[in-house]
Amino acid sequence: MRAYTLNTYGPDGMTLTDVAEPEVGPGRVKVRVEQIAVNPLDWKIRNGYLAEMLPLPLPAVIGSDIAGTVLEVGDGVDDLAAGDPVAGFADSGAFAAVAVTRRERLTKLPDGLDPRLAAALVTSAETAQRVIGLLAPAPASTLVVNGAAGAVGSAVTQLLVTAGHRVIGTASTANHDYLRRLGATAAGYGDTMPAELRAAAPDGVDGAIDTAGQDFVARVEGLVPADRIVTIVDFAAGARGAIVAGGDPTRLTAETIGAVLEQAAEGTFTVEIDAAYPFGELDRALARSEAGHLRGKLLVTGASS
Repeated sequence: MRAYTLNTYGPDGMTLTDVAEPEVGPGRVKVRVEQIAVNPLDWKIRNGYLAEMLPLPLPAVIGSDIAGTVLEVGDGVDDLAAGDPVAGFADSGAFAAVAVTRRERLTKLPDGLDPRLAAALVTSAETAQRVIGLLAPAPASTLVVNGAAGAVGSAVTQLLVTAGHRVIGTASTANHDYLRRLGATAAGYGDTMPAELRAAAPDGVDGAIDTAGQDFVARVEGLVPADRIVTIVDFAAGARGAIVAGGDPTRLTAETIGAVLEQAAEGTFTVEIDAAYPFGELDRALARSEAGHLRGKLLVTGASS
């Protein structure tokens, strides 16, 4: 099968080549990969930034988020069958024509859901629900979402707004109208951010979720208590008292994704597609992710699509 293998760490470390198709085993599912969502974690792994935290035997196929069609199920999997549309996390790597993964890392798609949206929501939906759980805001809180126009940030924003919270989202000016459509009050990223947040919340802010970094925790000191900030990007912020949502990405499951996919199928939850690339242009997608300032998600079509 066609796949990208990471042969050495660095921006030029991946090669498109032919590799053996992974075998399905007990409790596992083989999927034809039709849509791949690109995450910042992907280029960080490729560049070697996480080599000590997530060591890999090279060459390796990386990437995580997929949507596709079940090809085969292993022993013990009795609730999925060949032909079922699914989305989730790929154990064997997403940047390939076929992936194999544990059953608990997949969810079946609801009727009518575009596989592109399903792929785009895999990490976004799981991460958004996990960080909101870590913050555990009181009812009707005023909350800041840093990087609210990104895939995770927009998912967090929608879930918080639906739950009855007031959300102030930071983003570039070009994305402010988008944030307002999601139900948030928009604020800028730049030097004026602290002042804009204070103006938007004169009675104070109850908590924040940081999806964009850029020294957010330090910049809102005096406005948001550090122990009421959850960050998914600033791993040094724990020293300031913030809650760092880390963990092993290989242990993530699709348990919480299904409910959000149902909402997406009903049209009550959305995610923007910033750009989509053919399989042969994965390097461009990773470069776009590394450049940052996205609205929503980057997608790559599967090798067989």
